[in-house]
Amino acid sequence: MSTKQFPADWFLRARLKLRHMQLFLALDEHRNLHRAAASLNLSQPAASKLLCDLEDSLGVELFERHPRGIEPNWYGALMIRHARMILSELGEIGQELTALHAGHSGRVMIGTVTGPAVEYLAKAVDRLQRAHPRLRITVELENSDVLLNHVEHGRLDFALARPSKARDPSIFLYDEIGEEELSFLCRDGHPLLDLGRPVRLEDFADQLWALPPRGTLLRDRVDAMFRSAGLPAPSRVVESVSPVMLAALVAPTDTITALSRPLACLFQAPGRFAMLPFEKRFAVEPFGIVRLRGRPLSPGALTVLQEIRAAMCDADLLVGAD
Repeated sequence: MSTKQFPADWFLRARLKLRHMQLFLALDEHRNLHRAAASLNLSQPAASKLLCDLEDSLGVELFERHPRGIEPNWYGALMIRHARMILSELGEIGQELTALHAGHSGRVMIGTVTGPAVEYLAKAVDRLQRAHPRLRITVELENSDVLLNHVEHGRLDFALARPSKARDPSIFLYDEIGEEELSFLCRDGHPLLDLGRPVRLEDFADQLWALPPRGTLLRDRVDAMFRSAGLPAPSRVVESVSPVMLAALVAPTDTITALSRPLACLFQAPGRFAMLPFEKRFAVEPFGIVRLRGRPLSPGALTVLQEIRAAMCDADLLVGAD
């Protein structure tokens, strides 16, 4: 006896429909063609034709007809089991589509420079994870040039970054937030902490430094501050682009570094690190929300953006906040 072969596209050839699957579940529940048809708002002849046409296409019977009703055979039980799984999956797809449309799910890729990441982005993401656990968020920490490149080429939905002279500003939408304040970080117990007054630039003479390389925004700001005061820029410098490496260089020595103030606050701990009280406030250029002009944000990205804006308002960072 030869075995019947069902091709991979058997369901297309048999013209299998969702209505068939609904009928399978109704027949499994009622075991009566008339009641099953009624539950689907079908006439009994229409339901009977739907089932018979499928059985003819498959070349096998799915149900045994008896005077007392209808019973699935092995083939019918198989179809019922898979119909239940398929309809359940389709129901879940509907739920996910609803959540995606409402901004409660999906994947969102955002980028940020250091200060915003520490000051309020982490809090915004925490609130989002609690309110929208199915929303998957990826945060990329980089300099503004890299972030703008990724926004332009669609690798990020939006970024918290600074405009770049190297990129055409007309392709971006930019909403300014504010400046990123800087601080000097040293080890707890550093001699400059014992001055009894705010530190002045002259006090940094002959100090050891750990700083990002020349050409980076933070290093150029530090050097410019010294030069504007008629003082030589730090020369005894170990360079690294990594804030973690800079802090590691500071921890066991009298080396000083400059970091975004929110990040310095994160490192600050008794017996470990301290922020030097400086005579004046200093900051780098303002940053803002950058996204690509003409490319609408997904519902999920809009949800994240709204939560970040709320966090800015909470911190009085958003331009125009009271």
